[in-house]
Amino acid sequence: MSNFSETNEDSKQRWETNADYWDSVMGQQSNYFHCNIVRPSVEKLLDSKENDLILDIACGNGNFSERLAESGAYVIALDYSEKLIAHAKKRRADWLSKISFHVCDATDYSQLLSLRGKRPFDKAVSNMAIMDISDIEPLLKAVYEMLKTGGVFVFATHHPCFERPEGRYMTAYAHEDIAIEGQPVLHYYYHRPLNDLLRQCFEVGFVMDGFIEEVDKNKEYPIIAIVRLRKI
Repeated sequence: MSNFSETNEDSKQRWETNADYWDSVMGQQSNYFHCNIVRPSVEKLLDSKENDLILDIACGNGNFSERLAESGAYVIALDYSEKLIAHAKKRRADWLSKISFHVCDATDYSQLLSLRGKRPFDKAVSNMAIMDISDIEPLLKAVYEMLKTGGVFVFATHHPCFERPEGRYMTAYAHEDIAIEGQPVLHYYYHRPLNDLLRQCFEVGFVMDGFIEEVDKNKEYPIIAIVRLRKI
C-alpha cells in the first residue's frame, strides 16, 4: 500500500510557500483548467442539491466551496495550508454563513473526524488533490465514516495510466513537479496505479458507481480521472 507519510511535513511547507502565488493565479473563479476540464464532470457526478452538507477536501482558496454554496449547499471546507485557508476566508467573506473553513491535515484521521457534526455529510468532494496527499487511507476511512448511507465522495485526480512522470505505472512513488507555471517551489505528487488507488477505496467499504475520463490537448489520452464512490 502506498504511504509516503515521511514527506508530509515537507509537502505542507512547500504548499505554504506556494500559497500566495496559487491564490493570485486562481483568483475568485479558478483557472481555465479547473473551470473547463475538471469542474464540469465533478459537478455532474457530485450533483449538489439545496441543503446538502458537503465536505470539500483540500479546498485551496475556496473557489469550489463557493460554487457549492451558490448551489444551495452547506460546506465544511478544509486544507492543511494555513495561508490558503486565510485566503479562502478573505475571498469568501460574503459566504461564511454557508461555508466553514478549517485548517486540517487530510492524512490525519482524528483531525478529519473533528469536523463531524451532529448531521452526517451528504457528499464529499476533492478537486485535484488525491495525488497531492501522502497517505490517503486515513482520509478514505474518515470520509466513509462521516458520510450518510448512500452518500457519495467524488474526487478528480491525475489519470495514473497516462500521467506517468517517471515512465513507471505499477510502482507507487513520490515525485516533485509544478502545477502552475511560475509557482515558487516544486511540490510533491504521489503516483498510485489504479489497482492501488481503487483497492484502498474498496477496502474501507466504498463502491464505485461513476467514472469519467477527461482530455486536454491530446484527445486520445485522458489526463484526468473523476471517480464517484458511494457508501452503501
